[in-house]
Amino acid sequence: MATPRLSKLEFQIMDALWSGGELSIREILDTLPAKRRPAYTTIQTTVYRMEAKQVVRRVKKVGNFHIFAASISRDAAQRRLIDELLALFGGRSQPVMAHLIETGKLTLDDVKDAEKLLRELSGKEPRR
Repeated sequence: MATPRLSKLEFQIMDALWSGGELSIREILDTLPAKRRPAYTTIQTTVYRMEAKQVVRRVKKVGNFHIFAASISRDAAQRRLIDELLALFGGRSQPVMAHLIETGKLTLDDVKDAEKLLRELSGKEPRR
């Protein structure tokens, strides 16, 4: 099954679940920045929609509330987002890489790590 597209709020909720494990809606809400925290009912509705998308699941019920866990990995969600970004550039990564270099968000160590991964994937270097 393909990883569904996630909104910014859904990513924030997923980040809370990836970091905190199994959480209630209140616990998810408490992880969000207080300055721009949405209403409890907004988080509740969003989590229920995410459950329908099968990106979160109910793991148990405690009293009158449910505990939720992530059903997809952080890696899978990030890959989907990166694939969507690259699609905007016709599948070309060069404009993205150039921007990262120009803004200082891509370091020489990042480039060395990428080169090493490319060598490993091409079979020229044993993978760890």
